[in-house]
Amino acid sequence: MSAAHPAHPITVYNSTISGHCHRVRLFLSLLDLPFETVEVDLRAGEQRSPRFLALNAFGQVPVIQDGEVTLADSNAILLYLNERYAPDPARWLPRDPLGAARVQRWLSVAAGPLAQGPSMARIIVLLGLATDPSDVIARSHSLLTVMERELADRPFLAGDSVTLADIANYSYVAHVPEGNVSLAPYPKVREWLARVEALPGFVPMVRSPIGLAA
Repeated sequence: MSAAHPAHPITVYNSTISGHCHRVRLFLSLLDLPFETVEVDLRAGEQRSPRFLALNAFGQVPVIQDGEVTLADSNAILLYLNERYAPDPARWLPRDPLGAARVQRWLSVAAGPLAQGPSMARIIVLLGLATDPSDVIARSHSLLTVMERELADRPFLAGDSVTLADIANYSYVAHVPEGNVSLAPYPKVREWLARVEALPGFVPMVRSPIGLAA
């Protein structure tokens, strides 16, 4: 049985500009769990400091500390929070084999095509990288085209109700205009974003006035 609340606020090692961090903060808020954030200055390279590498040897945010538990990787954290604290874990991760597999498919998308497309397109603009964005913009549109087609048949990525699939993919899709990728050609994707934003407890990710969002 899932616990109602942690004994103490969960600590989130966080970067406000990171969509990976936002998906964790979003799920914590949707579950109404107490948490506090410790900002990690990515631009200053704080994620590569010995102190932070002791928390996550990969040098990436987010990391959470929940009592004696230290856990990295945003999707792993979503799974942990769901199994540990969600009043109804099956709501976010179905217990039947096919339902669970459908969610896992989109968690893989979040770690693959989403990270290599929309996330990277935004990073190039956000950090002013001297990189040709053409390929990542094309990959972003390829992913959004698939999402648009699949969301024509259902309201959420993995089925008729919201799951971890939606939480894992929301942030970078919502902010892809910051990477010079327009959402205008994707009405079903925009409707899906609005459904996620209408969830009780939803908290937005900070918007950066860059790219098409400038």
